[in-house]
Amino acid sequence: MAKRAMKDTNGRIVRRISRQVVLLGLVSLFTDIASEMLYPVTPIFLTAIGTSMALIGLIEGLAELTAGLLKGYFGTISDKTGKRSLFVVIGYGVSAIVKPLPGIIASLPVVLFSRITDRIGKGIRTAPRDALLAGYSEGNTGAVFGFHRAMDTLGAALGPVASLVLLAVFPQKYALIFILAFIPSLIAVAFTLTIKDKAGIKAPKREKHYLDFWKSSPLSYKILLTLITIFSFVNSSDVFLILRSKSAFKSDILAISGYIFYNLIYAAASYPIGIISDRFGKKRVFISGLLIFSLVYLGFALSGNLKVIWGLFALYGIYAASTEGVAKAWVSDLIKNEFRGTAIGLLTMLSSLAIMAGSILTGYIWDSLGGAFIPFLISSVVSFLVALILMVIKL
Repeated sequence: MAKRAMKDTNGRIVRRISRQVVLLGLVSLFTDIASEMLYPVTPIFLTAIGTSMALIGLIEGLAELTAGLLKGYFGTISDKTGKRSLFVVIGYGVSAIVKPLPGIIASLPVVLFSRITDRIGKGIRTAPRDALLAGYSEGNTGAVFGFHRAMDTLGAALGPVASLVLLAVFPQKYALIFILAFIPSLIAVAFTLTIKDKAGIKAPKREKHYLDFWKSSPLSYKILLTLITIFSFVNSSDVFLILRSKSAFKSDILAISGYIFYNLIYAAASYPIGIISDRFGKKRVFISGLLIFSLVYLGFALSGNLKVIWGLFALYGIYAASTEGVAKAWVSDLIKNEFRGTAIGLLTMLSSLAIMAGSILTGYIWDSLGGAFIPFLISSVVSFLVALILMVIKL
């Protein structure tokens, strides 16, 4: 479906979101409903059976490691083959199959297997999907990625709501939630069958490995990749924010509700902030997001007040909307279409590996020092320094 354009009241061209972008948004919506039904419940369930913070961090780290390695690999494969929709179908399908397993066999090893296999699916699909999104944009990458993040994150808000309703009706019936999460996963897989590769996009004539790509890539991409990777070391898994809020609220329901609130803000802000990034520059928006992140983690480190933490969750949603999709849109602007899978795959791979290391380290420090103050303070300081570096260098 070709992109259409219209003019706003000031005569500027406003590009509409294409049908394929909308379909990819629906895929992510239903997938995240399923995933986020389980994401906030799983760490609470693990702590209830005596799992340490360090082990939770290890589980999340292993999941991110698996996804990270595969994101890079399948991003490159999708560039070499010129076929991206195939990896979208396979990736979402793999994740759907393993969703209900912990509900059938409720044990720590099965939870670990399900979580890692789910991330295998994410690793297969992420970079090819993002390259597809970029390919269906025409000068509005911020809006396209912002729209996709909005749909994705709306699912991330609806999923925990579904979990809260189910837990209210069926207290502590975690197995039931795992089984029911299979339903939206199947709907997502059905939508993937409608996704098509953009016509006219050819695979590069010469295969490129990461080293070749790195040598030929723009300096601005190399700097951006390096700084985002450094930031990712202190951007540990969100489960620690859930557990920090639980320790402050003394309530599973309030902890999950705070996470839902964050996702609602994230979903509402992603598309408008994407449009803003197209108009005023991805760099400015991304730096603003890092500064907000620094403030949020400082606040979580210092305060256990209910109102303050809810305010921090709202700011965290603005941070996420200002960085996640904007970073991919920024990279898409820097790299030619035939190498976007590799570029985005390398970005997400290194970020995931850094998040893995950061999650393990955060859990270890939390256990060793008996609280979240030190790891959260480190996250605040490092993210602030990365923002300062981006301010002074030219990209």
